[in-house]
Amino acid sequence: MAKRYYYVYRDDDDNADLEGFDIPINEGDARRISRLVNMYEENILSMLDEEYQRKTKWSDKLADRMASFGGSWTFIIIFAAMLVSWMVWNAIPSTRRFHFDPPPFILLNLCLSFLAAFQAPIIMMSQNRQAARDKHEAIIDFAINYKAEQEIDDMQSHLHRIEGKLLQLEHPIENTKRENT
Repeated sequence: MAKRYYYVYRDDDDNADLEGFDIPINEGDARRISRLVNMYEENILSMLDEEYQRKTKWSDKLADRMASFGGSWTFIIIFAAMLVSWMVWNAIPSTRRFHFDPPPFILLNLCLSFLAAFQAPIIMMSQNRQAARDKHEAIIDFAINYKAEQEIDDMQSHLHRIEGKLLQLEHPIENTKRENT
């Protein structure tokens, strides 16, 4: 999990403005906000991981581990070394007596076909589970974003109401200034 830090813009007096807002905050508050946001994200991610671990069967976990190994550089390197060794062993004339799969490597082709036949469904099962997990996380992200949007709309309506009241107070003050001049 990559940590995100919410930095603030600093001025010469070591004060700061929260990104996206013109709210002055000090260094301690900026660190506190960043820490709270990171803690909130970690809590959500840990709850999602716990739920995934609780709901996933051992066979699904095994398939996930197999798929992660089957899609790694370690697997590719080991598999390439085994293929090269197989072909070299069965193609070198000096080992002719020990050849178990002479060229055109029919046994090797059979083994590769079996590997592909079993590896593809396992990887697809793992991808389907990951897609379902991503969809679940996207729904949670949407809910959080929707709630944040509602909060922002609520704050904007309060700001517009306050602005309206300030304008109502400003008109009598301007009228009083004009009368005095």
